[in-house]
Amino acid sequence: MNEIVEHKLSVEEQAIIGARNFDQFLNRIIHDWLKTLTFLVISLVPLFFILDFFIVPKDLLKQVGIYRLIATFIVIIQYFIIRLTKPSKLSYLHGYIVSIVVGGVIVLMTRDLGGFYSSYYAGLNLVIIGVNLLLPWRAKHSALNSGIIIFLYLFVNLIDISDYRTNHLINNLFFLSATSIIAVSINYVKHQLIKKEFYLMCELKIARDSIWSEMELAKRIQTALLPEKQKIRGYDIAATMIPAKEVGGDYYDIIETSKGDKWITIGDVSGHGVDSGLIMMMAQTSILSKVNNNGNCGPADLLQSINGIVRENLSRLGSDHYMTMMALRLSQSEMTVAGKHQDLLIYRAALNKVEAIPITGTWLGITEDIISSTQELTLNINPGDIVLLFTDGITEATNSQGNMFSQDRLEQALNRYADLPVRKLRDKIIEEVTSFQEKQADDITLVVVKK
Repeated sequence: MNEIVEHKLSVEEQAIIGARNFDQFLNRIIHDWLKTLTFLVISLVPLFFILDFFIVPKDLLKQVGIYRLIATFIVIIQYFIIRLTKPSKLSYLHGYIVSIVVGGVIVLMTRDLGGFYSSYYAGLNLVIIGVNLLLPWRAKHSALNSGIIIFLYLFVNLIDISDYRTNHLINNLFFLSATSIIAVSINYVKHQLIKKEFYLMCELKIARDSIWSEMELAKRIQTALLPEKQKIRGYDIAATMIPAKEVGGDYYDIIETSKGDKWITIGDVSGHGVDSGLIMMMAQTSILSKVNNNGNCGPADLLQSINGIVRENLSRLGSDHYMTMMALRLSQSEMTVAGKHQDLLIYRAALNKVEAIPITGTWLGITEDIISSTQELTLNINPGDIVLLFTDGITEATNSQGNMFSQDRLEQALNRYADLPVRKLRDKIIEEVTSFQEKQADDITLVVVKK
């Protein structure tokens, strides 16, 4: 029962907060649109003096001009006040001021030009329409504002003019009231649409925040699965992965089992994003399980086993992704490598030279049997030698001219920074790539292994 009460309170609190935020949102819109409204008044009130020149008797023309000048001056002051102040819950009062000032001037003009017989009352329709349709305030304000204008029209003319025909009064009131009803109705619908739009934006923001939260969670999971210890006995290692999106499809791992087996793996799922990240995590957990439970397997056997798992999972997901992967098994003086991925770069310290060694194989997840097309290669590795593993996010990084960073630049960077400690070597290469590329379009992964 307490949980139900707490839930109800939570919903009520959310409704109160939502209403408060909507009021603030509405105040901002009203405040902004008041600038347009006052600017229109400043432009149109003097402009209508042209009409006065042809209709108003010459002896009243000066007086009418003064009315318009006073109204324009007041609204100019109001315009600058609105521009210099911030939106507030009282911003809507400016709408009433505009109506009273402009409507009052028109009422005085009708009084001087024949009272209820004057056709100038039509200007009040323009005021009702203009103010109520430009300001997205609540319908009650629209109704009250229209009522004030009609009241001013009746009050001023009834006091100063006693000779009038009822049919003229009824005719004018009919059209003013009809205009008011139309304006209030349209304003009501407009206000509801604005309110609906606001709450839809709120729902969209909540959904967006929820998605981002899930993306952040996926990113944290992926980051947590990356090897925390970048160290294997006999080797200095530095590695990094920079996703192009929140969740990447690149993969690397540094494994030293309890039996002393030393493994380094690197891979790249086609595409990037959440689905690629999921496939990457499937492959990673499968590799960890395989090397820890079967210490005698070689790189080719490992890839064949992982291929079956990746292929099965891709089939269940209905995905057309595939994965490139390279697996290295390290020993005291040599390494055995297999897999279809980027070339293996080795800096030979004794020769001060970088070797690019292509590894033959096939992608994971495409065919059921890859063992026949996967060849293992055993290479000597001497003290000071550096092995560089990378994904195509580095070599295919593109600058503003459309040129790729390329493997040649990567080899040159490796040769240039080979004397640095592995972490600085890694950082220098990543710095060159990020400086070169215009925008990161793919995940970037780099693993540096030094004997």
